[in-house]
Amino acid sequence: MKKKLLATILALSLAVGILCCGCSSGGPYTVSFDGNYHDSEIYDSLTVDGGKKLQEPDAPARDGYVFLGWYQDAAMTDEWEFGKEKVQSDMTLYALWDKDTGDEIENPDSDKDFSSLRTPGSQESAYEYETYFLPAADGINQPYVGDPMPYYEDGVYYIYYLKDGGDSYNHSIYLTTTTDFVTYTEQDEPVLEASRSGGQDSWTGTGSVVKVEDKYYLFYTGHNGASNMEFKEKIMVAVSDNLYSFEKVEGWYITPPAELRQKNDFRDPQCYYDPATGLIHMTITASQGNVARILKYTVNADLSQPHYDGIIFSNSVGDFWNLECTDTFQIGDTWYVTYSAQDDTLWYAASDSQYGPYGEAKRLEGKLFYAAKHVEDGENSYMVGWARRSESPSSTQDVAAWAGNLVVQKIVQTEDGELVLAPVDSVMDHFDTRRALLIEDSHLVVEAGSLYSYTDVFTCYESFAITGEFTYSGSGTFGLCFDYNGKTDKYKMITISPGEDTLSLYFNEGSTLITEKEISLEPGMDYSFTYVQEGSVGVFYIDGVAALTVRIYGASGKPIMLFAENNTVEFTSLRQYTD
Repeated sequence: MKKKLLATILALSLAVGILCCGCSSGGPYTVSFDGNYHDSEIYDSLTVDGGKKLQEPDAPARDGYVFLGWYQDAAMTDEWEFGKEKVQSDMTLYALWDKDTGDEIENPDSDKDFSSLRTPGSQESAYEYETYFLPAADGINQPYVGDPMPYYEDGVYYIYYLKDGGDSYNHSIYLTTTTDFVTYTEQDEPVLEASRSGGQDSWTGTGSVVKVEDKYYLFYTGHNGASNMEFKEKIMVAVSDNLYSFEKVEGWYITPPAELRQKNDFRDPQCYYDPATGLIHMTITASQGNVARILKYTVNADLSQPHYDGIIFSNSVGDFWNLECTDTFQIGDTWYVTYSAQDDTLWYAASDSQYGPYGEAKRLEGKLFYAAKHVEDGENSYMVGWARRSESPSSTQDVAAWAGNLVVQKIVQTEDGELVLAPVDSVMDHFDTRRALLIEDSHLVVEAGSLYSYTDVFTCYESFAITGEFTYSGSGTFGLCFDYNGKTDKYKMITISPGEDTLSLYFNEGSTLITEKEISLEPGMDYSFTYVQEGSVGVFYIDGVAALTVRIYGASGKPIMLFAENNTVEFTSLRQYTD
């Protein structure tokens, strides 16, 4: 409950509990009490003669928090000692709170030792990815996850994906399954292999799985860029009765409609079956007149009579030549379309109906979370994508390579119909061992001018989660900072910039922008944050506001800092967990 009657309790207990310590030394002075969170109640101030001590009042209450004491400064560095200190001037006492997480600090001895792994590449090779799935290495070759195609049935999430590298031939489609998004079971053999004989699907591209009566159809993109091919891309299909292997339907395909006036850019079918009409509805991405479009098709359940229904969405934000990996889904009364836009970000738009018209598109995540599609289990909806990587872990200039680790995030609809991403509940439950911080307390105030101010607070384990709360008063930047190689000018920083309205990942101590997401925050407000990292893959959440996928190479075994510049930031309820 909120601190009901606290003003009365404080007034009474302090009025009768002021202890005389000899003669008055000045005053009278005003003692005020600040509940120190944005919606706390206003408390009565007291008038006290100088040189007198205050009797400590009953502790106030706040839902979900533990009261830690009254402090003389907003930085929470100087606790007021009621039985000792005397009132010598007007003053304000600030309440310090810590979130009641109901756990104790533990110190397991099973941490992986990274002290001998001095290069980002050696650290990357040592990671045992679990939650951010990575296919098993093929000898010395590490394959990666590209363009997931999620499907859910009977408690199992089937994550089909384009496997890049290793034993995969030209992005053949492989499968991994999970029941909790924490651990995955990888199928060694492809469910659908690209054509080795130079057919239309000499490269397989993104698609989707849909159940039609007692069959499963895998609609996918057949790509062949050879000069003798009339169409560079066609929509193709394979069939299965078991979800683990598919057989191509020879001779079946859809080609771009003539009115598109191009034969090269036509892909990424996403399909939905309507048993009431016996129709498979399909969205396909393409370009028309150099404008990126999402097209609509229908196909009979027996795959006969593909019909072009027209354009349901045209890009109006950004200069994109294709809106890749589109998907549509419903939450409540609202329909959403999502897509990824080349080297940019994950976008979404809203509508009252599945096939539009859709409103203006908005960014949902940054450009390191790519090709994400939605999957739902009857209770929650998720976005399943891949986290972009660098060609070389030692690069401090970019994170631009195609394919990476699998990343899943929970979709949350806000009260005004906007979408934000949040950590998956089962993933957060997985981090159940609370670890000691590198600071004595669970709170820290970072006050900085034009130069960065850093404080070591957390440890970069192989797999961990960080949670906490913050409030700020200035317009400068703040956030998490990772030591890359012991040199300050190479720090990697997850940066909250209230003055720029951005959440960003920077390399080289803020000089090299890697990715960012628009945000809107207000000074003096309380915000909570969550950060989850496994190996070099991380996702930072300002809870209920924004998510940003990041790639942090070379930081394992080193301290993680909280930083600020041109700002005063109060961090509270800081926690770190490992699994």
